Amino acid sequence: MVSKKNKEDNVLHEPLLNDRTSRSSSSSSSSNSSIRSCSREHTKGDNSTPLSNANFFSALTFSWIGPLLAVGNEKQLNLEDVPPLGGADSANGIYPIVKSKLDSYSSDDGEVSSLKLAKALIFSIWREILWTAILTFVFTCCSYVGPYLIDTFVQYVNGRRNYKYEGYVLVSVFIVSKFVECFCERHTSFKSQQIGLRVRAALAAMIYRKAQTLSIPSRQVHTSGEVINFMVVDAVRVSGCSWVMHNWWTVPLQIVLALLILYRNLGLASIAAFFATVLTMLVNFPVGKCEEYLQNKLMEAKDGRVTTTSEVLRNMKILKLQGWEMKFLARIVALRENEEGWLRKFLFLAAASTVIFYAAPMFVSIVTFVTCVLIGIPLESGKILSALAIFSILRVAIYNLPQTISVLAEAKVVIEINNGNFTWDPPSHPPTLRNVNLQVFRGMRVGVCGTVGSGKSSLLSCILGEMPKVSGNIRLCGTKAYVAQSPWIQSGKVEENILFGKEMNRERYERVLDVCSLKKDLEILSFGDQTIVGERGINLSGGQKQRIQIARALYQDADIYLFDDPFSALDAHTGMHLYKACLLGFLSSKTVVYATNQVEFLPSADLILVLNDGIITHSGKYNEILTSTTGLMELVGAHKKALYGSTNFGTEKGGQDNEDVTNSDEENGNAEEDTEQKPQTSMDELLETEAQLVQEEEREKRKS
Repeated sequence: MVSKKNKEDNVLHEPLLNDRTSRSSSSSSSSNSSIRSCSREHTKGDNSTPLSNANFFSALTFSWIGPLLAVGNEKQLNLEDVPPLGGADSANGIYPIVKSKLDSYSSDDGEVSSLKLAKALIFSIWREILWTAILTFVFTCCSYVGPYLIDTFVQYVNGRRNYKYEGYVLVSVFIVSKFVECFCERHTSFKSQQIGLRVRAALAAMIYRKAQTLSIPSRQVHTSGEVINFMVVDAVRVSGCSWVMHNWWTVPLQIVLALLILYRNLGLASIAAFFATVLTMLVNFPVGKCEEYLQNKLMEAKDGRVTTTSEVLRNMKILKLQGWEMKFLARIVALRENEEGWLRKFLFLAAASTVIFYAAPMFVSIVTFVTCVLIGIPLESGKILSALAIFSILRVAIYNLPQTISVLAEAKVVIEINNGNFTWDPPSHPPTLRNVNLQVFRGMRVGVCGTVGSGKSSLLSCILGEMPKVSGNIRLCGTKAYVAQSPWIQSGKVEENILFGKEMNRERYERVLDVCSLKKDLEILSFGDQTIVGERGINLSGGQKQRIQIARALYQDADIYLFDDPFSALDAHTGMHLYKACLLGFLSSKTVVYATNQVEFLPSADLILVLNDGIITHSGKYNEILTSTTGLMELVGAHKKALYGSTNFGTEKGGQDNEDVTNSDEENGNAEEDTEQKPQTSMDELLETEAQLVQEEEREKRKS
């Protein structure tokens, strides 16, 4: 059967080969034969490709892709029609190169850091990076040839001649520079995309090879879904840096060239143009942050709507039997309206960003020309045209700088611990934390859970640098803010405890008070936030001290936030409010690591770490850990057991106990919220009720 099939394949391919050698009149057949012959040569082991066989003119004009386009014009392309990849463009070709570089940079224990990996990737494709840098430099210089010579060209048209054949020289320079600019731009884009694909292929191959050699404990730590995310998401983010890797020096170069030409034509008015350009760039940063905030809110609203819709569809039978269709339909419609509201805001801001992009040259032009009029610089037609051309080029530079910063920040690792061992008493005791391997990216929420004494607080202390390191490496990028399990309050005003030495920013201060639910408490105090608290906050309740401590951390505007069981001293309603308003809202763009045993705060975490006896036994998403490990199941089981026990305990108690609970809540400033009975129709509200019952049980135990 195999020989018969091979014979049939030869019969099918033979006319194409004959067509190719006999110069058939059909161009499509000739194109078919060249592409398929390349494919067959690749299967035999030949690495020749249309790009590698292309001559200088073909490579310059991209005409080597012409045969493939001709085939695509005749029929739908199949995999066998596409020519093979070159040696270094395929995963089989680039992986050995990067692996050899990485092995040469790694230490004897095989430890690989982010810096070593980046170094190996850069030196594996340094020729392509250098080539794109040269092309980018030539493209940038050629783009300013027109604005530089346009004033001279206008003077020539008006009759001013500097030398013979000046007009022919100017026109020739214009045409040649534009051709060179176009070719450099196209080849820079092509090479940048090629570099990105090589980096992505190398990273995906390395992750795949590593996944094949993982031990059983490592497979429990890194699930298959996490490995796939590394290959599909993280590798793409790193490869995306190839598009903006030269912007860090091309943007300043463009601004310098533009200012030099403007100073040649307009003199001191170029200074006004510079400040207007800087102002336009600064406007882009808050717009970008607002756009990121609205995008996160839109995704949260969309996730909430999809989750609720899925729950309704899964439980449709119960809804039909109970006659709750219209009630839940109204809830879904409300969620949809909320999503539409965030979408409307996001689109309005996107439109504003577009207006800023296209209005930037106009704004800089107005500022520059008004300055020329005020200081008496004559505005000639040639100088005006040159300035307008420069401002149009600067528009792209102004737009690219925030985008470059955003793309580079996506691939940034904020917290990294490799093979870390930490102890509180190095000389005589074994490590408290052992074999800690952790990598946290910017903007992640990391939940740390485990039984009492498992090492949650110690993990936060080692990130802070408070716990002595025995071995391993730890690296942090950015400022830190820490909220301890036991609140620390200094003697002084409430305002001083929150500001903690920083200058007053009234808008941020008011927002922090609102997020931490402190405004009602300040209304109760005699002098508001100017009230002087005693030593260690002796005249404040435990919940008030904890919220002031959280407000102090939020006001610092740090890059990394560390919370050690921050909601344990708060009642259920206030704790849930702070969780949503603080961790999910105010700190949505920050890196947050929080330790807690309250399972209702874990599902929204991007990464959950389960600790047991000083070792990170499991890590991953909430659903993955819940189904694959027993540590988190034990916490959930204990939570439910306490819930059921508190429910029975509460039903056996009389009205006097309920009054005592209400009075205790009034001391924390939340009597109205806890005494009101509201319908619980969502998962968040059910979690609030469960946590509240547990809190009531704890109060009853303290009284007894």
